[in-house]
This record gives sequence, structure tokens and C-alpha cells, in this order.
Amino acid sequence: MKFSAVNHLVKSSICRWRRALVIGVASTVLCASPALYADFSRLGQLESKGFSISAEARLLDADTGSNALLGSLNPDRQLSPASVTKAYLSAAALNRFGPQHRFTSQLVSTGNVENGVLRGDLVFEGGGDPGLTTEDLWRLVQRLQLAGVREVDGALIVSQWRFGPVECITTDRCNARTRVTNAYSAPLTSAGVNFGSWCANIAPAAAAGEPARVGLCDSQAPLVAIDNQVITRPANSGTDISAERITDERGDVLRLTGQISTNASARDVYRGAGDAAEKTAQVLLSMLNQAGVSVRDPWRVSSTQPPSSAQRLAAVDSKPLQELLLRTMNYSNNYMADVLALNLVETPQAQLRQAGQAIEAYAQSLSGHGPLTLHSGSGLTTDNRTSAHGVNVMLEDMFHQSALFPSFVASFQSPANGVMRFIRRGSPTFQNNVMLKTGTLNQPFAVRAVAGYFRTSQGRWGVFSVLVNGSGSTPYLSWPEVLDPLSLDLDAMILAN
Repeated sequence: MKFSAVNHLVKSSICRWRRALVIGVASTVLCASPALYADFSRLGQLESKGFSISAEARLLDADTGSNALLGSLNPDRQLSPASVTKAYLSAAALNRFGPQHRFTSQLVSTGNVENGVLRGDLVFEGGGDPGLTTEDLWRLVQRLQLAGVREVDGALIVSQWRFGPVECITTDRCNARTRVTNAYSAPLTSAGVNFGSWCANIAPAAAAGEPARVGLCDSQAPLVAIDNQVITRPANSGTDISAERITDERGDVLRLTGQISTNASARDVYRGAGDAAEKTAQVLLSMLNQAGVSVRDPWRVSSTQPPSSAQRLAAVDSKPLQELLLRTMNYSNNYMADVLALNLVETPQAQLRQAGQAIEAYAQSLSGHGPLTLHSGSGLTTDNRTSAHGVNVMLEDMFHQSALFPSFVASFQSPANGVMRFIRRGSPTFQNNVMLKTGTLNQPFAVRAVAGYFRTSQGRWGVFSVLVNGSGSTPYLSWPEVLDPLSLDLDAMILAN
């Protein structure tokens, strides 16, 4: 460790000890000097390992708008922010729609209802709701029944005219068109349900040696083929399940392998569908059938907007935007982020680059932001580029918007209580005085990014952003290698101010 870093650590430790013993003004005086040593000296040691860093931390003053630089490392360097991109998305969406905005999905038709029969096609018009669930679809079906529809003399059409199918721009999503072992690579559409993923529930059989019991979370009907190779094992023998969605001539197939103990709880496994709009059509048709609403013709998917003469038969609203952002940011949900970003595009059949440009346009309206390139709203690509200074400009602007800031900051995680376990580290000062969003990518090179807000020991607000990028020749970068030194650097800044 460099001498400056050691000196910094010693002075910060003395400051903490003095604050514990001294009350009042004397405490402030004794602890003023560590501000000279509150910087990114620990984090900066990653540069010697070949990693590129852009970092900046500033104090904010809500009354005057002034700020004071606490530390920086190449603050204007353009690097990949990974999922810190979602903070840009959240800010842009709140500025565009407002915290209470809801996305509406509806069933419409140009036909008339006569004696319980809809004379025409029933169209599900996807509203771009990133959090649409089967529960919402059940509400739609119930409301359709309340509208008097018992039979459809036509077809069920799923309309994704707003956007979908969306062209894949990353290897993960492109490969996922034929097979996938995760849920985050689900295809994007304005008419998706359950985050564009299939869900299988896996439970142990009554006796060891028998195949596990498997069913779909979405429906009792066999909407997707399941290749169940999960074996039930004796109690306490462990549960290890692998799942893959494969698309072939049969359509989507869920291949499940592994084992589950007889005394294990049932497990839900999510895997992205081959086509999210087609999945919605299958699930919705199954629900209509279960509710006793018969549909004469086979379902189909359309990218055509229903005519203006179409009448609404049933509708369901999404959760308010502030609640959608809480889930998007806390769980770093790539499907939700990209769907929300696509909603920012005003023209039909939006694509991810257009969504990125819509967020860029928002950021360019912020004085002093600097360059920004976004190919998606989720950050699921290393082609996104920004700087630590640019991120801080955006964070500071949101801080000063009193009507939006509560909804915005609530979507960030506290290290002490965050849903992501890997951020639960560092001193109590770091864990309880910081709200952050992280970003992680491993291919084609490592990205570890963190940005957010902090409160100092004197109650002042601050912003910080850290972007760490590797290359094809740098080693794997673990989160402790970034968070441990960063927590110490921020800890010193917090205590010194």
C-alpha cells in the first residue's frame, strides 16, 4: 500500500476514535484534517493491474446548488457503465412520465358483442408494461367476462405494434433465440408477460428414485413441452437443478436436469421464452379457455396497430412507474429496463438504439454532462459509454428535483439492507450512509461500476460514480476488489465532511 493510503487510513482511524470521545465543536475541529486525505487512492491501485478507472465524488448543497469536489480519477474518461445505465433510464423515465404514470394493456375489437358472442377478432394490445404478470391477464379475462363476452367468433391476436420483435444486439440475446439458460436474455416486446419468461415449478416426488413433479407456474395447461430429467433423491441429499429452454420444431421446450431432495421445498425456475409475444398469446388463450370464453380461430401475433375504430372491452393498468423502477433497479432487471427504455421512443416499432438515443437526448439537456453513448437502457452491452463526471451530473440534477428525487433515490440500494448480497460489506459508515446502483459485465471484458448518493457525518449530501473497465488481457475482477477499497475511500470522505 502506498504511503498516502496508509497515512489516509491512520488519520481516518484517529478521526473515528476522536469522534467517539469528543462531543460538539471540538469533534469537528479535530476531524477536519482528514479531508486532505479523502480521495480515491485505494481504488486507484487497480490501475496498476491494467484496469481503466473513471471516478468522481462531490458534495451537494441543496440551498445554493454549489458542490465541492472530494476526489476524482480521470473523471471525464469514457467507459462502460454496465447496469449503472439503468440510473440514466430511471431519471429519463421519471422526467418523461412522472412517478405515478401507468402503462395500460387492453383487449379491443372492431366487432360487436351480440348475445355474448364477439363478432370479430379479440386483440390484446400490449401497452409496454414491463411488469405485466399472469395476475394482470386474469383481471383482463375477468373484465372481458363482465363486458358480456362468452365467445369470440374470430381469433385472439396479440398486437405488439409499439415495439416487437426487437432486434437483438448482444450475443446473449441473439443466442437466446434458439436456446438459453437464464431469464435476463428474454426477447423484448410491448406485449410481454412475466418478463418474457417461462416459469416451471419443480417439487419432489413422494419417494426417492422417482421423477420430480413439474408444472408450469403460468397455467395448468401444457403450454410448453417439458423434458423432465430431475430425479427425487433421499431427504437431505441436496437439490441441484439445471434448466435450459430450447426452441426447435416443437416450439419452446424446457429441459430440466438434476436432483431434488424428498424434503426440499418446491422451486421456481425461470427461462426466457423463444418469442415473448407468442408466449403471451399462449398464456392468454389458456386463461380464456379456463374461464369458459371460447375462441374459434387459432391465435396469431401482429405488429399492426389496431384501427382507431376498435373499442375497448377490458383494460388493466401497470403498477406506478416509481414501483416499476424500484424492481428494475433493485434487481437490475434487464427485461424491465429495456422495455421501459423502448417506451421512451415515440415512433412505432422502436429498437434498442432508438431507446438509447432517447436517453441520450435527456442527458444532453443537462448542463456540463459531456458525451454519452447508449445502445440500450439496460446496460447489457459494453458499447454503452459515459464518464463518472457525466453520471454525477445526472445524479445531481435529480437531487435538485424535489418532486422526482424521492422516487428516484428510493430505487437505489443501501449496502446494509440491499437485496444484492455482494454489496453487504464495508464499515457501518459505508453500509448505512450510502445508496448505490451497481453494474456488472464479464464479457467481452470485465466491468464493475457503482454510482449513487451518500450522507456525510454532518448530514450533507454527496454523489459518487466509479467505472472500472478491464480489457481482453486483464484478469477477472471480483466485486470485493472494487467494493472493499471504494468503501474505505468513501468512508473517509463521509467522516471528513
